[in-house]
Amino acid sequence: MTHRRFVLARVPAGALTEDCFRLEEAPAAEPKEGEVLLRSLYVSLDAANRAWMQGATYRAAVEPGGVMAGGALGEVVASRHPAFEPGDLASGDLGWQEYAVIPGKALMKETRSEPLSHLLSIYGITGLTAYFGLLEVGQPTAGETLVVSAAAGAVGNVVGQIGKILGCRVVGVAGGPEKCRWLTDELGFAAAVDYKAGSLFKSLRAACPQGIDVYFDNVGGDVFEAALFQMNLRGRIACCGAVSGYDSAPPAHGPRGVPGMIVVKRLSVRGFIVMDFFARRAQALAQLQAWVSEGKIKVVEDVIDGFAKLPAALVGLLHGENRGKRMVRVA
Repeated sequence: MTHRRFVLARVPAGALTEDCFRLEEAPAAEPKEGEVLLRSLYVSLDAANRAWMQGATYRAAVEPGGVMAGGALGEVVASRHPAFEPGDLASGDLGWQEYAVIPGKALMKETRSEPLSHLLSIYGITGLTAYFGLLEVGQPTAGETLVVSAAAGAVGNVVGQIGKILGCRVVGVAGGPEKCRWLTDELGFAAAVDYKAGSLFKSLRAACPQGIDVYFDNVGGDVFEAALFQMNLRGRIACCGAVSGYDSAPPAHGPRGVPGMIVVKRLSVRGFIVMDFFARRAQALAQLQAWVSEGKIKVVEDVIDGFAKLPAALVGLLHGENRGKRMVRVA
């Protein structure tokens, strides 16, 4: 049996383009002892896909000629691992391929529920990142001001909605007036700031007249700097990603005056990876499911049909095309 897969043809020197990937046909491997063969159903698109091309992070770098890495939801076709049987659903780093053989220990077994796409968005890495990043790292309390960057994106919109549930005044930072209106009109954020409109620092100050207590950072760069210098005493910054530097040249300098600002305001700045909290995954999923069923969280997904559209879908995500969680439906 053959299947399609995308390999990384070259690492881009600048912005990612579709021709950085090459579509191939290859034989599907047979699982060995302890392994599972899965058919990909949905492939997750994330800004981190681009970061993995730049070098080792919390995972090995994606090298030219290798299958493009990426999280996905798959259905078990054959298994030589005792925890999985044909027909089961599992998620993991299946990569950009229609069939994947993965060690069973590297997979998370999923409970089948409809729509299946929710297993990659609100009940997947996206929702868990928002949940643990905000509650465990940001530690907001009712009445505080929470600022979220990339607020119309996959993680950001969920962070903002959870912040509202907890009684925070939520301010989103997004690109363009349409996304900003969507955040306030549809998701009920207290305010939204368009980082593309100029005067980011002043706009953020106007939106946060009482300062910022918690900043959930998905982008780094100028937005991080603008938020940092408006943090309140003992504010908390949860560092989730730095997408502003993934697909462009690194900035000429980092935020200036950072050490002094952190010391004077007694700020807590903490980076995290969602896997740090997986021991409590079941607890988080139960709470997320309750909030969704109660209508307190709107699940926002951007689903694109067709395996061949993966490269264009990732390029578009890096240019801010999506609202909510972007993924490609493979089968």
